[in-house]
Amino acid sequence: MMTELFHLNCVRIVSPYNENVCGHCLLIRGHERLVLIDTGIGIQDIRHPEERMGKELIDMVGYRFDENQTALRQIERLGFHPDEVSDCIISHLDNDHTGGLADFPNAIVHVGQEEYDNYASGNPRYLKTPLSHNPVIKTYGTSKTQWFGFEARKVPTAINTEIFLIPMFGHTLGHCGVALKINGQWILYTADAYYLREELNDSNHPVTALAEARADDNDLRRHTLDKIRTLIALHPEIEVFGYHDINEFQKYTL
Repeated sequence: MMTELFHLNCVRIVSPYNENVCGHCLLIRGHERLVLIDTGIGIQDIRHPEERMGKELIDMVGYRFDENQTALRQIERLGFHPDEVSDCIISHLDNDHTGGLADFPNAIVHVGQEEYDNYASGNPRYLKTPLSHNPVIKTYGTSKTQWFGFEARKVPTAINTEIFLIPMFGHTLGHCGVALKINGQWILYTADAYYLREELNDSNHPVTALAEARADDNDLRRHTLDKIRTLIALHPEIEVFGYHDINEFQKYTL
């Protein structure tokens, strides 16, 4: 059975930089199970936005709400059952990547150890609501395994696919990308290591100021960007994309 990969846009944000900022999540299907990589915002966020997210955050970010855009509704439209989602692999615990976790309450949540420690430390950037349903959480610490020059932390799931959390610290102290091999093709999902692909080629891009302001450690963020640039230059065969760039998302969906 071939492993299937689906690209889902599970967030819409209107920002000064782009009127259609996306939330590029991945859905992998194999052995009649589903794995989500990041979840976007969820049904409960949309039905009870101010209770779960707060008006200040909603207005600051520029969220636009549409229940049909949630991962749960998109999974249903694909003809799958939400209970098939066995695992959710989370790049970092900002709410626009985790709000949908509550829609898959039986899924195991996989996250880097440093990110979970950052969350548990009381860092005010994190909301507690996305994990308030008390899911099973598995954390992944430092590994000696290497993946094209990056540290790689193997994530076991219910499907037969190579998946690694790839430390890409800076945006948050435990932010990770996700590397996965689908039917022989390596993919690197960089999450929020950059907001727009243009940042890799234009260090003076206007969105850089926002990226700097949102970074827990901006020096680490810049170091991560340099590593991504090197990877792209040396390994053009690897598909690389992030979370928020609508142009990248449309490359895979139009």
